[in-house]
Amino acid sequence: MPNSKQDTIEHFQPLSLPIFHMLLALSEGERHGYALKREILKRTQGQINLASGALYGSINKMLKDEFIAESEERPDPHLDDERRRYYRITPLGRRALQAEAVRLRHLVRLAEARIELPELA
Repeated sequence: MPNSKQDTIEHFQPLSLPIFHMLLALSEGERHGYALKREILKRTQGQINLASGALYGSINKMLKDEFIAESEERPDPHLDDERRRYYRITPLGRRALQAEAVRLRHLVRLAEARIELPELA
């Protein structure tokens, strides 16, 4: 984790695939851990199925790195399990997500310039 605000976002790169997907999901709104797992499973068509250790280990890392924060807002207790913790992306997390997306775009462009890629279905 950087020691000062002057440290660059590149310090955090590359992001792990689970963290990238979690930040992407949280960029659309707050979610609890299990909802993140389900969203990632859905978005990746079952290719990324995070086990509890990977899910909550990544959440703890993102909390430590200040990419996410625990939300103050809670759904109505009658509609939700009070034990759930909801998370939101922070401005630093959004910058890390954007920087990683740019890094990945550069990698794809590099690959496209050197090898023939099949068309997406």
